[in-house]
Amino acid sequence: MEPSGGSLQNCRMAESGFKKMRKVKFETGEYYHIYNRGVDKREIFGDEKDYVRFLRSMREFNRKQNIGSLFAFEKARESHPVASEPPGGLVRLIAYCLNPNHYHFLLEQKVDNGISKYMHKLMMGYSQYFNKKFKRSGCLFQGKFKSVAVSSDWQLSYASAYINGNAEIHGIAKAESYQWSSYPDYLGKRAGALCDKKIILKEFDSVGDYRKYANETIKNSRQIKEELKKYSLE
Repeated sequence: MEPSGGSLQNCRMAESGFKKMRKVKFETGEYYHIYNRGVDKREIFGDEKDYVRFLRSMREFNRKQNIGSLFAFEKARESHPVASEPPGGLVRLIAYCLNPNHYHFLLEQKVDNGISKYMHKLMMGYSQYFNKKFKRSGCLFQGKFKSVAVSSDWQLSYASAYINGNAEIHGIAKAESYQWSSYPDYLGKRAGALCDKKIILKEFDSVGDYRKYANETIKNSRQIKEELKKYSLE
């Protein structure tokens, strides 16, 4: 069985909700769609090493403790591997997609103020790395990250499909083979441990049903995107 929300009409409803700019108060135990892009729509990933660095940061900065720089933390952990707190303290990552100039996350807040702390550490750490690597200064991301509360089970399923398929929605790559998203993990093509997929997949009878639902969402979202372009709304 697949949840409702895959139809074009429901996609339109969800898309309009994702595009609303609103101030969200993060509640522990609730789910949120988090996204942002590079300042002036610039690319935030210059090469494969940047994507890998960001993914490592997504894992290691998800801790209640302040680890400082990622490089210093990883060097210290090599000497004292059992001393570090296991990741997963601030948020639970459900789905993600890293595109050349923007990112999308689906997160559950695990502790009070967890999303704000996690995003601050992640954005600051990666910006410092990126600016040093490319000998630049100033902001890398376009202001504070954007957020939308996910308030129902079907919106949760839809958000996961929209995020997993985002590279294809934007015409960047085929979603099922895009290595910088969690979609290959959902389909069993990769054994990634960064995301907790159970909350989504338990709503479907099989991985094949989720794949069908996600691909329908991708198709409908691309159609909506093309319609918006016609009216210069995107």
